[in-house]
Amino acid sequence: MRLIASKVTSAIPSLPSSHAFNDSRNWAPKNYGNLEMRKAGKLWSSVKGNGNASVELDVPFPRDYSELLEQARKATSLALKDSRQLMEIEFPTAGLQSVPGDGEGGIEMTESMVLIRDFCDGFIDSEKARRTRIFFPEANEVTFARNSAFGGASFKLDYLTKPSFFEDFGFVEKVKMKDRVKPEDELFLVAYPYFNVNELYKEAVTNTTRKLIIFNGELDRIRSGYYPPFFYPKLAALSKTLFPLMETVYYIHNFKGAKGGTLFRSYPGPWKVLRKVRNKYICLHQQETMPSLKEVALNILPSA
Repeated sequence: MRLIASKVTSAIPSLPSSHAFNDSRNWAPKNYGNLEMRKAGKLWSSVKGNGNASVELDVPFPRDYSELLEQARKATSLALKDSRQLMEIEFPTAGLQSVPGDGEGGIEMTESMVLIRDFCDGFIDSEKARRTRIFFPEANEVTFARNSAFGGASFKLDYLTKPSFFEDFGFVEKVKMKDRVKPEDELFLVAYPYFNVNELYKEAVTNTTRKLIIFNGELDRIRSGYYPPFFYPKLAALSKTLFPLMETVYYIHNFKGAKGGTLFRSYPGPWKVLRKVRNKYICLHQQETMPSLKEVALNILPSA
C-alpha cells in the first residue's frame, strides 16, 4: 500500500485523492476546436516508414487543441522512429495559456481523458488498439472512462491502484504488474498518474520492445523538488533513475505575470521559451536540453 500526499496550498496542485474519481463527475467535454475534422491519421500504424521524410523542427505554438494533438502525435511518431521507449507528453488542459491550478482537479482529469482518447484515435490503428493498454489511476476511473470518453473503444483499459480498507486516510493498494500486463501488449499509455510508474517501466518495458507514454503525469513536481526527498525518497530518486531514460516528446508549461511566457517543445526540436506579443508567439530563447522551470522563471524570462 502507498500513502497519497494530502492537499497543500501551492502554485502546483497537490496529488488528487481517490475521492476525485467517482460517478458524480459530469461528462460534458469541451469543444476542442473540431477535433474530429482535423485528425492526423493513424501515425503509429506506419511508424517504421518514411525514414527519409523531412522533419519540421520549428514547430509553432498550437492555435488550439486540435493542432496541439496533431503536433503531439507527430512528435511521438518521430520519437518511436528514433527507438525511444519511454516518452512524456505534458500540456495544460484548462486552456492553452493556463497554468497548474487554474482548473479544478476532477474537471482537468475529465478533459485529459477526452484528449487522450482523441490522441489515441488519431495515432493508433484498429489492429494495434487491441495491443495497447491504457492505465488510469484506479479501478473506478476505468469505469468512468468506459462509460464516457472511451465508450466503444478497442483499447484495453486498466488500472494500477485499487481502494483499500484505509482509503479514507489516503491509502491505496498497488496491483501486481504480472496481474495486469499481458504478453500481447505492445504499447502502454499511463493517464495522469499520481503514483510512481517506475515499477511498470522496470517490470513491463525494460528489456522488451514495448513502449510507454506518460500522458499529463505532472512530472514537474518531481523535477522541481515538490516532494521532499526525506519523505519521498523513491519519487525523488526518479530524477536520477527514470528521467534520464525518458524523452519529453511534447511539452507546454506557462508562466504568468508581466514577464510571463511559455516553455515549449515538440520532438525532435529544441526547447523554446516563448512570449505572446500582439497575438503572436516570439522565441526568446532556445536550447537542446530541458531547462528547469526555476531557470526559466527567474533567469530567462526576466532578462528577455
